[in-house]
Amino acid sequence: MRLVRRWLPDRAIKLVGDGAYSVVELGTACRKQQIMLIAPLRFDACLYTPPPARQPRQMGRPRLIGQRLPQLDQVLFDSHTPWQQAWITWYGQGKRLIEWCSATALWYRGGQTPLPIRWVLTRDPERKHEPRAYFSTDQAQSGLSIITDFMKRWCAEVTFEESRAHLGVETQRQWSDKAIERMTPCLFGLYSLVALLGHHLHPTGDIPFQQTAWYRKRQATFADVLAAIRRHLWNDFRYSTLPQNPDVILLPRSDLSRFADIVCSSA
Repeated sequence: MRLVRRWLPDRAIKLVGDGAYSVVELGTACRKQQIMLIAPLRFDACLYTPPPARQPRQMGRPRLIGQRLPQLDQVLFDSHTPWQQAWITWYGQGKRLIEWCSATALWYRGGQTPLPIRWVLTRDPERKHEPRAYFSTDQAQSGLSIITDFMKRWCAEVTFEESRAHLGVETQRQWSDKAIERMTPCLFGLYSLVALLGHHLHPTGDIPFQQTAWYRKRQATFADVLAAIRRHLWNDFRYSTLPQNPDVILLPRSDLSRFADIVCSSA
């Protein structure tokens, strides 16, 4: 992240990660680089109030933290917790009604610098889904904004999965570290290129997509976009026809051999 900040000194940067990013040291390092970190927060995280102001001529080292705050699992079941409701897009599953509450605190672990955060706690009003907690190192950010920012990870997860399924990410067999470092960014770049070409060919989004008996799709997937681009690059099978029968095309033997290779390789 320090390298990204050096590349983009004037750009506002948000780092959104999963539970592995929920680390006090990482949050402190991001704050030093003026980078906002958003990640899940453990329900048993040690949260404190800010330290009290020092009195004149007060002896001793300055306090780092104030009083211990209730754990988030206690806040979850507290009848006095003020909950708010909002409709948000939840992990590609459409709109969902959630209840949330938020506040600021210092996240502290022994021997480390206290991390100022804004935490947000969410729960399902129908109690069908587990409650979740998140935090942001920007205390000025609203709780609802933290939730919507974290939901944006869904696009990244879909990109990773579709790049593995259709573009071969994590299946390349290079032995050189430099080759691996080059190939993986190129494949992710290819994903973006496919998306841009698909939008250029079908700017209104009317990409044809295939249906199956066991899975009914409502819109085109990455596989359909990739198929549409391949069809366009293959000249959409526009070949000369026989004058006697327009339904019969004159297919060059080289193209027939190429199609055979593609079918055999993908089978």
